[in-house]
Amino acid sequence: MDNIMPLSHLDILSAIPYRSFVIAFSGGLDSTVLLHQMMLWQKNFIKIRALHVHHGLSYSANYWVKHCLNICNIWNIKCDILYIKIDQRDGGIEASSRKSRYQAIKNNLNKGEVLLTGHHLDDQCETFFLALKRGSGPTGLSAMSPHIMLGDVPLIRPMLSFSKTQLKLWAKNYQLQWIEDESNNNERYDRNFLRKNILPSLIQRWPYFLKTTSRSAALCREQEELLDELLAEELYKLIQPDKSLLFTPMLTMSMVKRNALLRRWLVKYGFIRPDRDQLIQIWKNIVLSRSDSQARFKMGNYEIRRYKNLIFFIPIRYSLQNCVLHWSNTKIPLKLPQNLGLLYCHSCNPEFRLPKSDENIYIRFQIKGKYGLLGRIGKRTIKEIWQEKNIPPWERPYIPMIYYNDILIGTPGLFTTNEGSAQGLTGWQIQWYKNFNFL
Repeated sequence: MDNIMPLSHLDILSAIPYRSFVIAFSGGLDSTVLLHQMMLWQKNFIKIRALHVHHGLSYSANYWVKHCLNICNIWNIKCDILYIKIDQRDGGIEASSRKSRYQAIKNNLNKGEVLLTGHHLDDQCETFFLALKRGSGPTGLSAMSPHIMLGDVPLIRPMLSFSKTQLKLWAKNYQLQWIEDESNNNERYDRNFLRKNILPSLIQRWPYFLKTTSRSAALCREQEELLDELLAEELYKLIQPDKSLLFTPMLTMSMVKRNALLRRWLVKYGFIRPDRDQLIQIWKNIVLSRSDSQARFKMGNYEIRRYKNLIFFIPIRYSLQNCVLHWSNTKIPLKLPQNLGLLYCHSCNPEFRLPKSDENIYIRFQIKGKYGLLGRIGKRTIKEIWQEKNIPPWERPYIPMIYYNDILIGTPGLFTTNEGSAQGLTGWQIQWYKNFNFL
């Protein structure tokens, strides 16, 4: 079998500091061959298990579960079944299915495990063509990397250099059984259309086409890695501790360079890689907008906003205008809504006076009126207070404000009102532990 698929291609797994491998096992040809090879290659010092995702999109889904469990039972490999539901409104059935599948697998992986998938050379070529159809640049044309990080978990594709023909020869030689997903025959899916109508003609005309396409993808990937390396130091200087991006040095840069920096800033924090038009819109409508325009650019569940000489990405939140929280037991930290963090109190460095016996503690978020602040002359509106504190407009409606009954006492770490002063009184400090996503 060495002339078909030498098992030595799995030896790369011995060189990484992991000893537990998880195979994404659909029961199809690709993952069946990978699981079989891992079983044959398996060393004494490693562990392997399979994960099968039941997404309920096929009437055969229950049969596939039985098939996968049966194969793993014969090969004495543990197999876990993950049941998920697909929201087909989230980017179409293909994209949403892939997204949900990877999320379910990621959530099931344990620390120290490596995920292996059965992607092969034909898949790589299809991915390249799909990126070409979308008008992608070098990043998209890089297709699939042999190894990436799925969150904190390594994902390795050990069969990317082998064609589907080689996988079929392996399966035939070992008399392996696998399932065929009927959706693979549906040519309304772009990948299936390429697989059935385009690539066979290209391969017939140029038998080496799969390998040369993969080589082009690898060259694109190398160029992107080089750009990452060359821009890393400059990007590091632009990114602020709160993840915002200082854009003033970018004003004198070429469009090509600033787009590259913008893209890497967004990708660094988990955004789907923005396309060229989106980057142009961000620059034109956000960066070059008036500093007080409150312009916004929506990307998924986030918005890109500008404040002074910084641009931020912030989660889209619902209003807390009518939200009032009663903090009845201050010995227990108070969880704030919308992932805003926790409030907890202690006696060190008192910031506020203690409540009187007839005062209850409430938390509100959006208020109006003028207030006198400790150590300041006169009264200020809440808007003026936020401006003095350099609080961006989108953060202001989500800052917790402490009330004793109907009296504003202050905001943790930002200000204390005259009515909340602890001077000459027994006091305490209320601290706001922010979730980092707040910023």
